[in-house]
Amino acid sequence: MKVMVMEMEEGVKDNAASTPKSRLTNQSRALLSMRLLQILLFFLVLALGISVVGIHMIKFLKIQYLAPVAPTTLISMYDHGTVTLESFIRPPLNVWHTLNDTELLWRASMEPRRNVYPFKRFPKLAFMFLTKGPLPFAPLWEMFFKGHEGLYSIYVHALPNYKPDFPRSSVFYRRYIPSQAVSWGEMSMCDAERRLLANALLDISNEWFVLLSESCIPLRGFSFVYSYVSGSRYSFMGCADEEGPDGRGRYRNGMEPEITLSQWRKGSQWFEINRKLAVEIVQDTTYYPKFKEFCKPPCYVDEHYFPTMLSIKHRIFLANRTLTWTDWSRGGAHPATFGKADITETFLQKLPGAKACLYNDQKSHVCYLFARKFAPSALEPLLQLAPKILGL
Repeated sequence: MKVMVMEMEEGVKDNAASTPKSRLTNQSRALLSMRLLQILLFFLVLALGISVVGIHMIKFLKIQYLAPVAPTTLISMYDHGTVTLESFIRPPLNVWHTLNDTELLWRASMEPRRNVYPFKRFPKLAFMFLTKGPLPFAPLWEMFFKGHEGLYSIYVHALPNYKPDFPRSSVFYRRYIPSQAVSWGEMSMCDAERRLLANALLDISNEWFVLLSESCIPLRGFSFVYSYVSGSRYSFMGCADEEGPDGRGRYRNGMEPEITLSQWRKGSQWFEINRKLAVEIVQDTTYYPKFKEFCKPPCYVDEHYFPTMLSIKHRIFLANRTLTWTDWSRGGAHPATFGKADITETFLQKLPGAKACLYNDQKSHVCYLFARKFAPSALEPLLQLAPKILGL
């Protein structure tokens, strides 16, 4: 009995001794399960966070880069599947588009950096007409352009509410660009000129850019004009350092440090420049704000902005003269205007005078290719005399 009791007591003791170990093992297992659960929850929360961030990043990238763009005439040429070289070099079939000025200037500032073209390029003269609306001398210009297709482009900037009605046969048919209102002597005038340049730059074949008004006429035939411009080593823009109230007197100290008084220049509004300088004008964001803020009448921005900017950066490429003859002998804010009674053979022969100038650093008596300012009544006698006197 004692043995049995002792065995029973020993068994009880053994059971009693093993109970704490069992509890310890169970607690460890519970803690381990809890730890695994915490780790799983951590990774679950982490994965959820990464998913949320990823979704926001995808949305952001879509907004930044994948948002659909409203169709314009500029991108419509690429809607044919395969992108070819022609799709980049072909000019828009219609100069009308839906780009605002910011988009247009940005697009026009894109230029190839290589000088060699991978296709046969025929350099063209871009004729840019800055008008209020009608072109009273359109028949004379039609005569001027006739027979020279492929060597010129035409762009017309008129007031926004003007509706041109040229027939399909006219060189001016659908050549009016999207425009904005223009005020004489204010920055909106240069905005219009930059708008013309930007539209003309969209045609990769346009190499030279001539700014004209509705009151301008040609003084020479197209072939002569093309040879004269294309053969020049310089662009034709005045950049004179003029003393007095109409020159340096228009400068404002607020233009510093971008523009100093010694850099201030003046020139004719009517210019001819090459493609390199045209790109400089449309991409400018340095000088434009200064002129817009500080050059207001009696500072006429169209006489100072381009001459000053190009003189600072590219003086050696400027001939420092205009190709458009104007009579300022009568004084005042506007040049003399010539009407029907003024148009005679003698007048046209002596129109630009015999004043000598420099052409490619050599003396020349051919200084002007265009003239202004002519009233609409001058059209009839001009059409009669143009073939004989102007060589059209």
